[in-house]
Amino acid sequence: MPVVRDAEIEALVAEYAAPILQAAGLSRSGIEIVLVNDHNFNAFVAGRRIFIHTGALMTAETPNQIIGVIAHEAGHIAGGHQHRLREQIARAQTMAVVAALLGVGAAAAGAAADIGGLGGAGAGLAAGGAEAARRSLLGYQRTEEITADRSAIEYLERTGQSGRGMLETFERMAGSLALAGVNTDPYQLSHPMPRDRIANLKVLVEQSPHYSRRDPPALQLRHDLMRAKIAAYTAGRNAVDRLFRNDPNGLPALYGQAILSYLHGNPRDALNRIDRLIAAQPSNPYFHELRGEALIKANRPREAAEAYAKAISLSPSSSGLLRVGYGQALLATGQPDLVRKAAAELKNGLAREPEYVNGYRFLAQAYGQLGDIGAAELATAEGYFHAGAYRDAKMFAARAQTKLKRGSPEWLRAQDIIDFRAPRG
Repeated sequence: MPVVRDAEIEALVAEYAAPILQAAGLSRSGIEIVLVNDHNFNAFVAGRRIFIHTGALMTAETPNQIIGVIAHEAGHIAGGHQHRLREQIARAQTMAVVAALLGVGAAAAGAAADIGGLGGAGAGLAAGGAEAARRSLLGYQRTEEITADRSAIEYLERTGQSGRGMLETFERMAGSLALAGVNTDPYQLSHPMPRDRIANLKVLVEQSPHYSRRDPPALQLRHDLMRAKIAAYTAGRNAVDRLFRNDPNGLPALYGQAILSYLHGNPRDALNRIDRLIAAQPSNPYFHELRGEALIKANRPREAAEAYAKAISLSPSSSGLLRVGYGQALLATGQPDLVRKAAAELKNGLAREPEYVNGYRFLAQAYGQLGDIGAAELATAEGYFHAGAYRDAKMFAARAQTKLKRGSPEWLRAQDIIDFRAPRG
């Protein structure tokens, strides 16, 4: 999947999720939220991860709508639905296999007795059995979706938040189906029909004392800034203009325009726009981060490093991504003392974000410029390893070992990569 890494978006979504995960008893379960670059409104769970599409983040008009989505997915994890779904899939497969065997038996009996109708009935029995198994599985999934919806309402209630956002999301889905003009068989879906979900939840949501509670204005602003960023990076100028057509001079619209100018325009114009953002919110770390990115693009790495340092000092999350950006800017100066500092910052950032694959490329460059080829090859091996390219990772790890001190922590890490066996299936 095309995974998105962004310090600002990740920090905001983590803030949305924290009270929900605590209410669900998952705050110490190592739940990770992963952003997927996809324009569709969707979210799902796999293992201990909640995957959220950027399309959902951009489309959701309020924080409460996304918080409702997170609460629903947390309900799946807390309820152990994935484990039980695997059991139901195995059961459905067994049903289908039994039906197929019965169908084959009937067909064989028909052929032996020269009864053509019985052979046709055997084929129908096999097909009907498979369809019954599929419908049974879909019915089970719809039941689990309803359970997750109710769990989500419980988590929102415990955290003093409204369920209005969930209803608004289902209403949007119902509207999309109506506009599509599709006659959908509800028994062919893995999710309940949106109108049915609304009917099931409306009374529970509206009787809550928190129903009318709105998101704090400061949180709504951060949400809109996130939407502007996603629109600018993934959908272009028209999307930014469309999202903020009612407030074209507001901070979110100006943020989107500044990003578009950085991506496609003149660096000087981009910096002017970014400086206006910083003047409006001097303590926003992500405006300084954007300034650092624009300065790197303008080939002003020392100033870029200063912007990243400012972003790190203002960031409440100690983001490893910001430190990798800082290290990248220091590396771009080409000055030995700053390159040495770059290696330290990159290593620090990757210790916090070990799966941020791009960072290892910069770390390898930094070690290469410092003449530490063993460390450079180990960094390259780490990059390949976390990207899932295990063969290349093992090759660079073996090369690194020939230049590293035997038994050192770096040498042992290279050995771990060499000894790693990828899981099958």
